[in-house]
Amino acid sequence: MLALPIEMGSLKETALVKDAVQKSQSWSEPSLGGVTTSRDPSRHREIFGVQLEVTSLLLEGQTRKLVALQWELESSAAAPSTQGSLKAKEQLRKQLITSIERVQSQYDQLEREYTHQALGRLRNSAKSNRSQPAIGLKQTHKTRPTIFGTVAGDQCPRDSTKRGLPQTPKGGGLRGSQDGGAAPEWATLPDDDNSLVYEDGVLVSGSLQALVQHATPTASYYPDTAYLFAFLLSSRLFIKPHELLQRVSDLGFTQQGLQEDDISSVDKDKMEKFVVHLVQLLGEWSETFPYDFRDERVMSCVRTITHRCIALQPNLRRDVTQILHNLLNKLTHLERYEESLAKHTVAPPADSLSDVPDITEICSSPLVMAQQLTHIELERLSFIGPEEFVQAFAKDSNIDSSYKDLKKTNNLEVYVQWFNKLSYSVATQAVSHLKKKQRVRVIEWWIEVARECFNIGNFNSLMGIIAGLNMSPVSRLKKTWSKVQTAKFSVLEHQMDPTSNFSSYRSTLKAAMWRSAGAVDDRQKIVIPFFSLLVKDLYFLNEGCASRLPNGYINFDKFWQLAKQVTEFMAWKQVTCPFERVPHVINYLQSASILSEIGLAHSSFECEGPENSYEKERYKNLSRAESQPSS
Repeated sequence: MLALPIEMGSLKETALVKDAVQKSQSWSEPSLGGVTTSRDPSRHREIFGVQLEVTSLLLEGQTRKLVALQWELESSAAAPSTQGSLKAKEQLRKQLITSIERVQSQYDQLEREYTHQALGRLRNSAKSNRSQPAIGLKQTHKTRPTIFGTVAGDQCPRDSTKRGLPQTPKGGGLRGSQDGGAAPEWATLPDDDNSLVYEDGVLVSGSLQALVQHATPTASYYPDTAYLFAFLLSSRLFIKPHELLQRVSDLGFTQQGLQEDDISSVDKDKMEKFVVHLVQLLGEWSETFPYDFRDERVMSCVRTITHRCIALQPNLRRDVTQILHNLLNKLTHLERYEESLAKHTVAPPADSLSDVPDITEICSSPLVMAQQLTHIELERLSFIGPEEFVQAFAKDSNIDSSYKDLKKTNNLEVYVQWFNKLSYSVATQAVSHLKKKQRVRVIEWWIEVARECFNIGNFNSLMGIIAGLNMSPVSRLKKTWSKVQTAKFSVLEHQMDPTSNFSSYRSTLKAAMWRSAGAVDDRQKIVIPFFSLLVKDLYFLNEGCASRLPNGYINFDKFWQLAKQVTEFMAWKQVTCPFERVPHVINYLQSASILSEIGLAHSSFECEGPENSYEKERYKNLSRAESQPSS
């Protein structure tokens, strides 16, 4: 059964317009930091050849065809029908589906050719001692996602196209004493010279020692930003942050010959460049993973490093002060956020329906309610650190029982709890009226809120509302639902249908990401994913592939993929909510009392009595439990 679009034109039309504009202009390709760089056709052709250039252009064309056909298919489904036109409409639908399948097949074939040619060119150019970038960023064209794609994509990290992250040079992490000084014992194992493994110019595995060395700056080398992010994100599965920072510091100073008291023989120019690079590393680490610095052991190491750097290069004092000031601000905001959450999580459960105010009296407009939900979602998203996903994996791993030692925040868990609270709030409101007409009004109001959340791109609140309306105490109210206009709700349920691994939702999320990438209006930049599914995808990516290979090396190929998905999340959480804030609505949503599961069941039976033997037995047990005095 085809789904009718709910103002989906805004997503699909944006994609079509973007394609049309970019057909006549040079491509723009995203970088990890969100900076856009224009495509240089001559450079592209120089690296990948004319045949690859033509194939990539054909891919562009097939993408536009797929989008246009899907839009035509959904438009035909949304068009009003008469009895006489049903046969013609069905025939058109079959033709469109056939066309879509044909074009999709052509697209898949072209993409395989593109990948084959690109990897062939990379193998031919592998003579360089610096690895080529992966297919996806900077120098190469990243194939545009179609509305048929999925967010999770291939869960196996052996993605031959390596879309997403540029690589670091093979010779980046200098070995031994190339810059002077002797390397620490842990960095001079027998296999260290060959402990970084590359395939098709891409770093795929290595020993922990080699990966640490690869992340250590020298006077002439600074690790690639993408590698640094992936390594700092995943390294906590194998080494604690304070130990890693200490290792990087020790190795860096040793390689520069700065471990001795007498540094008069050290090249001053090299020393200054190294110190600048080390402070830069501290700045990037504290900016991206600030919660690591809640650990006093990390801060102790930071104080030691910055003291030494300033002693060697006094001009860095201002930079160090700015880094520490920014870090203090981030941690202060986190503390205030945690304090505010403590106030919202102590609301007692509602004892009776008289404790539950009518939601439409709190906020009469579904659009305003959706906007306030978006405020809450973006605020809570913004405080989730990327490392919290990996720390959640560490909870179930044998990391020498250091999960509690790693865990400095619980923003991820709090966000999941918010989803549950929203669902229970919706269910509470749905059963809070004894009159059927009022229940119908409230349910339809929440459906309108969900629809507005969908149009905004707030998929987490959308799913929370759908989950609340599908809870048993609400879904069993057959007499109520018989009066509800359910057409819009059916479309929303289809969009969030869990079958085929949420394929409908993933397609819609891709369209929203596409809209966000080309948006100039802050309202179109909002993408709030269904968070539980995002966590599930990351969890299965972690569980589905080993973190270590049989030879003991770290499977860094897996962590490229993990970093790629977390990078998408980082972009989503940095959006500032553009809607006007309504404090009393936000406060109610976060602190309102809700009925417990037993309270919901009892209220549901009060609204509509039990209809079968199971419900009668359930109601009898509830009544018996309620009549018994509490001990």
